[in-house]
Amino acid sequence: MTRQCTHNILSKIAAYKRKEVEAAKDMAPLSQLDRQIATMPEPRGFLKSLKHRALIAPALIAEIKKASPSKGLIREDFSPSTLARAYQDGGATCLSVLTDKPSFQGSNLFLKQAKAMSTLPVLRKDFMIDTYQIAESRMLGADCVLIIMAMIDDQLAADLYACAKDYGLDVLVEVHDEEELARACDLEPDMFGINNRDLKTFNTSLANFENLAPYVPETAFLVAESGIFTSDDLLHLAEYGAQGFLVGESLMRQNDVCKATRQLLGEI
Repeated sequence: MTRQCTHNILSKIAAYKRKEVEAAKDMAPLSQLDRQIATMPEPRGFLKSLKHRALIAPALIAEIKKASPSKGLIREDFSPSTLARAYQDGGATCLSVLTDKPSFQGSNLFLKQAKAMSTLPVLRKDFMIDTYQIAESRMLGADCVLIIMAMIDDQLAADLYACAKDYGLDVLVEVHDEEELARACDLEPDMFGINNRDLKTFNTSLANFENLAPYVPETAFLVAESGIFTSDDLLHLAEYGAQGFLVGESLMRQNDVCKATRQLLGEI
């Protein structure tokens, strides 16, 4: 797949997201979301939980993902509630839930179901292109949101980041290359994610983390994303500075997700 082709894919995702957001605004204006949010409990503290766990063991963000653009359907036996409980019982520190429907067969309902069945903090994994989505994420029960630098310009990144902080949400700022990392540093985020999967080619390599990690500010919490399959992978990435680990597909494909999570964390 050429870089131009995959750039077009990201553009198409942004285009349908804009349509989704406009439809959502018509259904539930921001003022309505804010009224609902005012009645909700405080976020669970995503980054705080990761930092606490990382002091004694690998801090795992376990992902609930039904499908992906590159791999198609990942898991047929798909129950967000069951998976959330299995991840928690297996030793995960936080959850990540895909809510994008067109590309990942996700749903906002999946996040609500996972949050209701678990006491773990939850990341809403979606493509953020409008500050309305930040309020929407808070209303859905997310404790953290994802900002993908490959998707947006610097001004929008700054607006999304500031908005998330205003709503009390943690932010995982995702980068894949040096240019995106340099742009992300201007936000002065307290949590970076280095994605080993290039969203422009879908190629995956742990070497990407090795190359970029030295340039992440030491004050930030550093998460390795994608391409993680074994406890040896965790140890290897930890040697290069990873404190948190976002893992989805390799766990979602296992029959016994709880056992697989424990094995990944070296508990079996």
